[in-house]
Amino acid sequence: MSVAPAEVESPTLVEATDHPWITIVWNDPVNLMSYVTYVFMTYFKYDRAKSESLMLDVHEKGRAVVSSGSREEMERDVTAMHGYGLWATMQKDD
Repeated sequence: MSVAPAEVESPTLVEATDHPWITIVWNDPVNLMSYVTYVFMTYFKYDRAKSESLMLDVHEKGRAVVSSGSREEMERDVTAMHGYGLWATMQKDD
């Protein structure tokens, strides 16, 4: 009599939810600061103070993290920023 081997579950790839993706907007020589503020207020629905703070980060530091979430959400946000003419990328948050 032989013993049947135990079923072995193969691991599945699951994206960690504690490390969301982020959208970064980069400084460019084209768009006015007032326009960048307008985009953040219009698309992300941020209030004027937060939008201006993010715009100043873009202008003075060269970049700002404007949103975080799932990969699909960040792909949508990056595409939207490109539609507004802003330079944007996404990356996995560390």
